[in-house]
Amino acid sequence: MATTAIFLFPVESRCFSACSEELPVESIAFEQVAANPVFVPAKGKWDSKIRERGWILQDNLGWKLFYTGYDPDQQPPSMSLGLATSSDGIKWQRSSEHPIVGEFWIEDMMVVKHLDEYFMFAEGAQDQAQLLKSTDGVHWDRIGTLDVRLSNGQPIPNGPFGTPTAFFEDGVWNLFYERHDAGIWLARSSDMKTWTNVSDEPLILPGPENFDALMIAMNQVIRSGDTYVAVLHGTGSPAKPRQWCTYLATSRDLIHWTKDIRGPLRPISENKSSGQLVHDGHQWRLYTMHDKVDLHLPVGKP
Repeated sequence: MATTAIFLFPVESRCFSACSEELPVESIAFEQVAANPVFVPAKGKWDSKIRERGWILQDNLGWKLFYTGYDPDQQPPSMSLGLATSSDGIKWQRSSEHPIVGEFWIEDMMVVKHLDEYFMFAEGAQDQAQLLKSTDGVHWDRIGTLDVRLSNGQPIPNGPFGTPTAFFEDGVWNLFYERHDAGIWLARSSDMKTWTNVSDEPLILPGPENFDALMIAMNQVIRSGDTYVAVLHGTGSPAKPRQWCTYLATSRDLIHWTKDIRGPLRPISENKSSGQLVHDGHQWRLYTMHDKVDLHLPVGKP
C-alpha cells in the first residue's frame, strides 16, 4: 500500500520553525502520554463537567485552551465558555474561577485566528451554530446564529445544525456542519454573513465501516500542500452511552473526501472524540477533549 506524505499547515494557530513536517496520513499513529489526562473538570465548580469539542491555540504568547463547562446539578443546565492557559500544552491553569462567557450558551466550539481577530464558531442553544468575535481571545462578542442557505438561496430547513468547523482560504470561508450527526455539509461565504451550501446533500456520510456507521462530525480541517486533512469522530454504538472514536479523512477540493482506510487513531474502547491536531514546533500532537483532555504524541517520535 502506498504511503502519501503530506505537509500540514494549521491556519488557526501560528506555527514555529518546525511546522513544515511530513505526516504520512496512511501510517501515522499516536500514543498516549503518561501525564493524561492533561485537563479535567473542576469538581464542585461551574465546570464540574466538560463536554464535546474544545479548542487549543498556540502562538508566541503561549497556549490557550477554550472549553465548554457546565454543572449538571444546575437545572436547566447551561453551557459556558472556559479558558485555560499553558506554557507547554501539558500543564494547564484556568484563567479564572468563572467562565469567560456565561451569559449565553456556548458548546462544541472551534476558533480561527484571522489577521488580528479571533472568530469562534460554536453551537448555541438547541444546536444552532453561531459566530462570536474577539480581539484578545478573552472578551467575546456574539455576532449571532449563522445564516445558512440551501444552494438555491432559501434557508435550510429548521432543526439542529452543529459542530461548525471553519476553514478560510483565498478569500472564502468554508463552513462544515452536521445535522443530527447524520452527515456533514459544506457551506461557503465571502462575508461571514450569509452561507450557501455547495450541495444540499451531505458530503460525508456515516459508514461504511462499523466504527462510524451511525453518527459522524467533523472537528478540524487543515491545508496540506494540495491536500486537505480533516479530523472527524464517529460512532457505531446503537445505545447510550455510546463509544466514539477519532479518525482522519483527506480531500483535494474540500468536497470529495476519503476516510483513512485504517480507521480510528486510537482503540474504540478508549472512547476518544472531539480531536484536534496541534503542532508544538517539534511534532504534531493529537488532543481529544470529551469529557476530559488527553494528549497523544506520534509513535516513535523522539
